[in-house]
Amino acid sequence: QSQLVESGGGLVQPGGSLRLSCAASGFTFNYYTIGWFRQAPGKEREGVSCIASSGGSTKYSDSVKGRFTISRDNAKNTVYLQMNSLKPEDTGVYYCATYWGSETFCSTRSDWYTNWGQGTQVTVSS
Repeated sequence: QSQLVESGGGLVQPGGSLRLSCAASGFTFNYYTIGWFRQAPGKEREGVSCIASSGGSTKYSDSVKGRFTISRDNAKNTVYLQMNSLKPEDTGVYYCATYWGSETFCSTRSDWYTNWGQGTQVTVSS
């Protein structure tokens, strides 16, 4: 059974950093695109970043570009989201998700994704 488990969330002060992990099991990880999404209270889910199956293509939303970095370790079946210079508006539940996809392209459209994790809370506050 396919499973995605997020970890690494927590409370951090503005300007701080966190690294989220998404551990995958139950499917051939290196054939799948992975995306990170977040949802703040009262707001719609937002696509934050994605990485193609080979790791050769990434995408970021304008709100996190230059501050967040996505990476994957196919040997460990894990994707990471390094988040630096965190802002209060980065607060939310962060989800990783996956779809069977291209080696050279990825999308942050949530309707492309077929399997989702349970999420990890990130709170940026002083």
